[in-house]
Amino acid sequence: MRGLMIWVRLVLLAVAAACWGAKVLAEERLALVIGNSAYGSVPSLDNPVRDARLIAQTLEGLGFDVTLAADAKQIEMKRAIGQFGRKLRGAGEDATGLFYYAGHGVQSFGSNYLLPVDVALADAADLDLMAVEAQSVLRQMASARNRTNIVILDACRNNPFEAVADLNASGLAEMKAPTGTFLAYATAPGDVALDGTGENSPFTEALAREIVVPGAPVEQVFKQVRRAVLEQSGGGQTPWDTSSLVSDFVFAEGEPEVVMSAAEVQETQIWASVKASRDAMQIMLFLRGYGDGKYADEARGLLSDLMAEELQGGAAPAAASAASAPAVADAETAMFEAAQGDGSKAAYEAYLMAYPEGQFAEMAVVELAAMRTGASQDPEAGGEAVAAAPKADPAPAPLAEAGPVTYASPLHSETPQIAGLTLAEAVTRSPAFPPIEGLPESYWKDQTCSSCHQWTRARLCTQGNTYLSLNMQRSLGKQHPFGGALKQALKSWAAGGCQ
Repeated sequence: MRGLMIWVRLVLLAVAAACWGAKVLAEERLALVIGNSAYGSVPSLDNPVRDARLIAQTLEGLGFDVTLAADAKQIEMKRAIGQFGRKLRGAGEDATGLFYYAGHGVQSFGSNYLLPVDVALADAADLDLMAVEAQSVLRQMASARNRTNIVILDACRNNPFEAVADLNASGLAEMKAPTGTFLAYATAPGDVALDGTGENSPFTEALAREIVVPGAPVEQVFKQVRRAVLEQSGGGQTPWDTSSLVSDFVFAEGEPEVVMSAAEVQETQIWASVKASRDAMQIMLFLRGYGDGKYADEARGLLSDLMAEELQGGAAPAAASAASAPAVADAETAMFEAAQGDGSKAAYEAYLMAYPEGQFAEMAVVELAAMRTGASQDPEAGGEAVAAAPKADPAPAPLAEAGPVTYASPLHSETPQIAGLTLAEAVTRSPAFPPIEGLPESYWKDQTCSSCHQWTRARLCTQGNTYLSLNMQRSLGKQHPFGGALKQALKSWAAGGCQ
C-alpha cells in the first residue's frame, strides 16, 4: 500500500509539472523620484537630493523606469507629476507605479503639501498656490487603475513656516490610501523625521538597503526599515506606513523557482524514500537506475557509511555482537532472498557489496558467474564480451550410503579433499584453487573456508537449506574448491534437520 501511495504522488506531481507554464513577462515598473535641497526662501536641507539619487539608482537596478527631478521648482514638479500619471495610465493595469519625495513637507487643515525649491509663503491661504498637494500625486496614480502603487515620503522634517499663522503643525498628516496603494512615511503622522548627519537620511539609507533583499514582500521591507531607523535614532523616529494593497509585491525577485521535469520529480521522490530506508539493497538498486543522477554521489556516500557501520558492528564486544547477531542475520537473509526473487545481476551484486563475506556470498558469486557465462555465449547479447566463469564440475559424486549425514559424521565421498572429514572439519581446510576466478593468492592461499565465510554451524545449516530450494539446484554442480560434493553434503545434512 505504501508503494502504491508513493506512485500516486509521483503521478500527481508529474501532472502538476506538465501544467506549469513559463513565467509571464515582468510587469512594467515606473518611478518618479524628486529630491529638493536648495531652497531659496526657507532653510535648505543637506540630504534630499543625495537621497533621491540613491533611491533612483537603486530602483533602476530593480527594473524601474525612473524619472529623477532634483531641486525642482513648482512648475517642474507639477509637470513631472502630470507626465508620470500619463505614462502610468499607458502602461496597463499590471504596471507598478512608485513616487518618492525627499525635501520639505508641511500639513495644513489635514492636507499634506510638498514644497518646491522656489516656494515663498507669507499667508497659509496661499499654500495650495505655492506648493504641490500630495493628494494630487495619489489622484494621478489612482487614475491609471493599475494593480500596485507605492508612495514614499521622506518629507517630515521641521516645519519651515512656523512663523506663518495657521501653519504651525508639525510633520505630515496621515492620508487615505486608494485601493492598491502602499503609503510610507519617514516617521509617524505629526512627528518630525531626521535629515541625518551622514550622506543620507536614516530612513532613505535603510530603505535603499532593504528594497534589494531578494524575495522580500513590500510589507516586510518597510518593517525592516522601521526596525533599522528605530535602532539608529534610539527610538526617536518611527517610520510609518498604511496599505490598501490587494496584490503581492516584491522589489527584488527571489531565486527563480526550479521547475523539475516529471522524471526529475520521480527521481527526487524515489531517492527520498530510499534514503530514509537506510537499506543497502535499496540504495544499490537506486544506483542501478540513477547511477549518473544528481543523487548518485550522495547515494554512494550513504552506502559507504552503512558499510562502515556494519564493519564497526562486527568489531563490537562479544556480548553486543551476540545480541545483534539475529537482527543482522535476518537482514542478510532477507537481502539474499530478495536477490533470489529479483534474479538480476544488480540484485546479487547489491548483496555482495553489502555482505562481501556473508553466509550466502559464495552462492551469489555462483549465480553471477552463471549469468556472465550465459551472456558470453549468447550471440544476441549486447555490450562487451564477458570472460567465461570456471566450468562446472561433473555431476557431483553421490555420497556413499552410510546413514544420514550429520555434523559430526565422516563424509563418505569420492572427492579426496573432503573424504573422511566431518562437516565441521571440512570447512577448516584450505581451498585447492581460488574460490573466485582471478582472486589474488593472498586472499585465499593457505586460508580456510571458515575464515572467508565466517561459517558457524548455524550459518552452514542456513546455507544447506538454500540448496533444498528449486532455485538453487543448478548451484550444486558449479565449480567449488572442494567440488560439488561439499554442497551435496550440506544439502543432505539440511534435509535431515541439521543434526
